[in-house]
Amino acid sequence: TVIVLNPNNGEILAILSQPTYDNNILILGTNEQKQSILNNKNSPLVFRAISGIYPSGSTIKGALAAGALEEGIIDENFKVNSTGGIKVGKWFFPDWKPGGHGKVNVIQALAHSVNTFFYYIGGGYEDFKGLGVEKIIYYLNLFGFGEKTGIDLPNEASGLLPTPEWKQKVKGEIWYPGDTYHLSIGQGDILVTPLQIANYTAVLANKGTLFKPKVVSEFIDPVTKSQEKIEAQVIRDNFISLDSIDIVRQGFRAAVT
Repeated sequence: TVIVLNPNNGEILAILSQPTYDNNILILGTNEQKQSILNNKNSPLVFRAISGIYPSGSTIKGALAAGALEEGIIDENFKVNSTGGIKVGKWFFPDWKPGGHGKVNVIQALAHSVNTFFYYIGGGYEDFKGLGVEKIIYYLNLFGFGEKTGIDLPNEASGLLPTPEWKQKVKGEIWYPGDTYHLSIGQGDILVTPLQIANYTAVLANKGTLFKPKVVSEFIDPVTKSQEKIEAQVIRDNFISLDSIDIVRQGFRAAVT
C-alpha cells in the first residue's frame, strides 16, 4: 500500500492498495468471477491503506523519543551504550545489529533504529526509569494511534494499543516487563494502519499538527456549478513542544543521510 499525504493540511494526494480487482466484475461478471474475488486468499477487497492492521515495527520510535524528551527522561545529549541488547533475568532483548551500535544519543538512535536505546526509554533498565507502558500508550495515542483518523472513506480500522487491562481481559495474562520492551520497538500486540503511520509522520513534518486526512477537496454541484471547499480539520495540535519535535526531526533526517 502507498499513501501520498500533504502534511500541511491532511490532504490525500494518492492512495493505493494492492492486490486490487476489476470493479466491473462485481456488476457485470459471472458468479464464478465474483467468487474468485471474494475467495481470493490475498484479500483484494481489503483496502490495506486504511483497513489493514499490522505491527508498526520501528516506525513508532519517533513518538517514543518525543515522549521521553517531553517527560524529561532524556535530552539530546543523553546516551545509551548499545552492546547488542539487554538481559533481564533469563530473557534477552536484542538489537538488530549483532554487537550493538556503541554509545548513541537520541538522534543517532533514531537514525540507526537502535533497539537498546528504546528499551531503555520505554521500559527502563537497571536504575534508569523509562516511560512505562501507560506513558507509552499516552504518547502513541496523542500521535493518533489506537483510534480512527476519521478519513472520508468507509471501513477504516482503529488498530490496537495494547494495555495491561486489555491483555488481562483478552489473553487472561498479566503484563510482563517484556511486553513493555516489545511495545517500545513496535512489536508485540500493537497494531496500526498504514494511514496512521503516514499521519503520525506528517506531525513531525509539519512540526506539531495532527490533521484529519481527507480524500475529497471540494464538492461541485453539477447543476449550479457552485463549489463547496472541504477545509482542513485539525484533530489536535501543540501537544509536543517544538524543541522535542526538532530533535526527532533531526533523527529522521539522519536516517536518510
